[in-house]
Amino acid sequence: MTMFIDEAEIEVIAGNGGAGRVSFFANRKGASGGAGGRGGSVYALASSNITHLKRYTEIVKYEAESGVMGSQNKRSGKNGQDLVLKVPLGTTVIDSKTKEEVILDKEGVQYMLCQGGIGGHGNVFFKSSTNRTPKIAEPGQPGQRRKLKLVLKLIADYGLIGLPNAGKSSLLNLLTKANVRTADYPFTTLEPNLGVFEGKVIADVPGLIEGASAGKGLGIKFLKHIEKVKMLLHCISAESEDVILEYKTVINELTNYNTKLLSKKSIILLTKVDLVDGETASRKIKILKKLNKNIMTISIYHQETIESLKKLLLA
Repeated sequence: MTMFIDEAEIEVIAGNGGAGRVSFFANRKGASGGAGGRGGSVYALASSNITHLKRYTEIVKYEAESGVMGSQNKRSGKNGQDLVLKVPLGTTVIDSKTKEEVILDKEGVQYMLCQGGIGGHGNVFFKSSTNRTPKIAEPGQPGQRRKLKLVLKLIADYGLIGLPNAGKSSLLNLLTKANVRTADYPFTTLEPNLGVFEGKVIADVPGLIEGASAGKGLGIKFLKHIEKVKMLLHCISAESEDVILEYKTVINELTNYNTKLLSKKSIILLTKVDLVDGETASRKIKILKKLNKNIMTISIYHQETIESLKKLLLA
């Protein structure tokens, strides 16, 4: 299983322009040195076939090909080949120096990271009526170089949120056959997981705890992955002794991280209702409706509740 990597720091270097050539036709009857080729540029390309940034933690320096020196007989040197770095949809490219940000969130969008250097003029360029055999040529211009930070934010339709062991991963598995590892202890999910249900992408992010927005537990690292979802599915276990505390703990962390998250559509999923009696479930639903009127009961063992959720997701 490939580990999900959502941040990386790299250095990108465009190719240098090729030098111009000093050369002459036979018997020095005139300058014949051509211009150097252009250096290759470095681009980032958004691709849905890439799901993480792992490769950019293994190789951290990328350099495009330099242009070739000019040739004789006024021939220009070959241009350096461009370098295209494929990154996942949703990747933000941040310049480490200027802090400029570019978000690559559309399939096939290509963004120039570094421009290749221009090739130098050969001595043909400097020929004149008074000097048919100039002995000068220009060096090629250096290519740009930048240090960049790549940050991936998952692009999903729905985000499963909640405290650890709230049943998010089990629900994702049932809806999407994502085959996420689950167990009856906190933090089984150590990285975001994605699944697709009827063309809708669902993201299961690691369980939040109080203080997550300040870096506690799994911390702020995964909160960014729910910034772009269309709806939040807030999972709270029916076994919880204090559903209000669980709800407010998660909401407080979302607020502390980004208040815009509160404006997203949300629904409470009271999970694991098969583990409590009907009276207990009804009491907790009544309590939670004071906080969010949109609430559903869910059990991965009660097919009718799953079907109701599926209808909601497809609405």
